[in-house]
Amino acid sequence: MNVNLIDIMSLPFMQRALLGALITGLIAPSLGIYLVQRRMSLIGDGIGHIALTGVGVGLLTGTSPVLTAIGVSALGAVAVELIRERGRTSGDIALAILFYGGIAGGVFLVGLAPGKGSANLTSYLFGSLLTTSATDLVTIAILGACVLAVTVGLRPWLFAICQDEEYAKVSGLPVRALNLLLAVMTAVTVTVAMRSVGLLLVSALMVVPVAAAQLVSRGFGGTMTLAMLGGVISAGAGILVSAGYDTAPGATIVLAAIALFMLVAAVGTALRRRRRAEPAPATACDPPECVLDS
Repeated sequence: MNVNLIDIMSLPFMQRALLGALITGLIAPSLGIYLVQRRMSLIGDGIGHIALTGVGVGLLTGTSPVLTAIGVSALGAVAVELIRERGRTSGDIALAILFYGGIAGGVFLVGLAPGKGSANLTSYLFGSLLTTSATDLVTIAILGACVLAVTVGLRPWLFAICQDEEYAKVSGLPVRALNLLLAVMTAVTVTVAMRSVGLLLVSALMVVPVAAAQLVSRGFGGTMTLAMLGGVISAGAGILVSAGYDTAPGATIVLAAIALFMLVAAVGTALRRRRRAEPAPATACDPPECVLDS
């Protein structure tokens, strides 16, 4: 490391980048745990691809790409949820449509936008956190607060529909409304993470911290808390390493999350082997004093 990390982190744009990354690292796993529970871990990729079409619309029309990405990705998420609910096609086909149609539409529209080259497209695909302005940070904070209000505030209801929709319906929960709300929050989370890790890597930050938390926690609440903590640690470590070694922030954050997962897995494996190697606890008494029931 050839630079003074403290001096770099004292720069305003690095501080904004760090705050934006920490918010993203907090909210992505809080939403991702529900997707993992529903075995829809890759939906973040699909929404990320459809959000690229929204970015293209924003660049083509001269409006805010973030706002258009939220609108288009929310519509895409709702469409997938309705298709899944009605059973007209399988979820993987709907996801494939998002993958190919979304990214193709985005690349096509970005190509039509005047004065917008491949550099703009790359920044949205892989993140451009270091260019985060004060206005961007406020937007990220507001959207992040909305996501947390839903994922944490409605946790019992969302957990119920993720575990057993039929039981949730019998219990009187508004299952369709909750499913649509979860789909929209997925779109918002993807759009928020677009600035930090990019549309192609956002799903990793939703899933990997959750997978790491599941290795050490069994309860849903504990897993969610640990996943959010892991996301924050990964985001903070990724920004610090990126600042010190001048690497891409988004990719570094994802690699930090994967490293955290591997560390937790290794420690967990070592502890399990140690427990198996320990001798069995002694009984309360030794023969011939002990009398066994026949």
